Amino acid sequence: MIRFLLRFVGLLLLALGFIFLVYDGIRSISDGGILLTRTTEVWNAVHDGSLVAFQALVERYTGAEFWKVGVAPVLNQPASAVACVLGVILTVLAGRRSR
Repeated sequence: MIRFLLRFVGLLLLALGFIFLVYDGIRSISDGGILLTRTTEVWNAVHDGSLVAFQALVERYTGAEFWKVGVAPVLNQPASAVACVLGVILTVLAGRRSR
């Protein structure tokens, strides 16, 4: 059951990454330059207050330095890349059944 759930969420994230890639491509073509949607922009569009709450949670348990070095650089990456990498990780973690 867990394997199915990991694979399902991983494939959803891969599809979401592809959607963001197409969206960024269409925006880039129409603008004439390269435009990439950052993960923080997507997070703020979905639920504005939870990013600040997540930052406070991470800083409380791991320290402000971990937020600056570990989490903030990941959130500043393109949303398509972050979604695809997380999707691949979850899909690989799901693995295949051994016969």
